[in-house]
Amino acid sequence: MSTVTLSSGYEMPVIGLGLWRLENNELKDVILNAIKLGYRHFDCAAHYKSEVDAGEAFAEAFKTGLVKREELFISTKIWNSDHGYVVEACKNSLKKLQLGYLDLYLVHYPLPTRHNAIGQTASLLGKDKVLDLDVTISLQQTWEGMEKTVSLGLVRSIGLSNYDLFLTRDCLAYSKIKPAASQFETHPYFQRDSLVKFCLKHGVLPTAHTPLGGAAANHDMFGSISPLDDPVLNDVAKKYGKTVAQICLRWGIQRKTAVIPKSSKIQRLKENLEVFEFELSHEDMEVINSIDRKCRASLPSKTWGLDVYA
Repeated sequence: MSTVTLSSGYEMPVIGLGLWRLENNELKDVILNAIKLGYRHFDCAAHYKSEVDAGEAFAEAFKTGLVKREELFISTKIWNSDHGYVVEACKNSLKKLQLGYLDLYLVHYPLPTRHNAIGQTASLLGKDKVLDLDVTISLQQTWEGMEKTVSLGLVRSIGLSNYDLFLTRDCLAYSKIKPAASQFETHPYFQRDSLVKFCLKHGVLPTAHTPLGGAAANHDMFGSISPLDDPVLNDVAKKYGKTVAQICLRWGIQRKTAVIPKSSKIQRLKENLEVFEFELSHEDMEVINSIDRKCRASLPSKTWGLDVYA
């Protein structure tokens, strides 16, 4: 498994398994199968409501000797409603995951909202049906809480998720511990070249969530279009004898982003790891670079009553 060294000094595998939208009843088997296939990086979040099931899978993997804790890189994320309770939320996630420490803890969104209860990640709407934002908590305060999780030994590396270039720049200015990684949507239809370049220049590993554009799931949920149907990508895939998904992941890795695809199917899990077996030519990288539609596929704003990317 190819890894990259984070600014914190720790190694992170450049491909991980995202656990969003995996059904809880299948999660344990998916994680154990993925470990057997060679996955060593798992991306969780409090908001996915699957930390307990993931924790059971990790505990079984350690107990049976399938893998040692130090061989896995496990990340999770603090939800919007817990920005004022970072350490407590982190401890809650660790308890559910049955872990002594996290390899990476991320701020899921730069968006503090009304607090509910620790780990209860409802996106609470106000009477106007609009997301109830908490304007009393600054993102600097949130980050200070993240830094505390490191000093307490709960977390090895901390990072960002769904931050734009400006907010990432701000975090670099006020942080005592720099963000080691920044996870955001990027794929051939939403390339975000400037954000990728900015992160790389400043020692923040850009990490692609939704590296395949969310495929049918995002189309069904948000009505967005998928790059997997793109004729240019299909032509490139035929040229290399690979799937379009493999081309998208390989393109992401070659532009120096880590990638976190999601799948529950054994064959696709295997295929996703096979992206280290080939390399795209410079010409084909440029061809893929030319199909950017600046088209976001993941649109949570549709249920929040306001466009948080405005």
